[in-house]
Amino acid sequence: MRDDRERLLDIQQAIERIERYAVRGRTAFERDELIQNWMVSHLQVIGEASRAISAELRAQSHQVPWRAIIGMRNILVHHYFGIDLDIVWNAVEHNLPDLKRAVAVMLDELGGA
Repeated sequence: MRDDRERLLDIQQAIERIERYAVRGRTAFERDELIQNWMVSHLQVIGEASRAISAELRAQSHQVPWRAIIGMRNILVHHYFGIDLDIVWNAVEHNLPDLKRAVAVMLDELGGA
């Protein structure tokens, strides 16, 4: 069974993979269906890993909007024909940097990456 540290590493890796293409900017994101699918897929990984993190760790890191992250995963997985790319890009641009920092802190507290 995977533990919280491994789930946080999953989140960290998914963020890094999204960043690999996010640096190309919004125009590239809007024009390239492969980049869109890449980012959506990794946002799903982030949501799934977040859902599997223990309630204790989620409670300790109350600054992370776990419910919103998991909710976004549910929308991406179950409403794939209705995905709003503006919301996806907004999450990538505005929410992932904060999540990345929070995950790094949690990993440090759990014994490093």
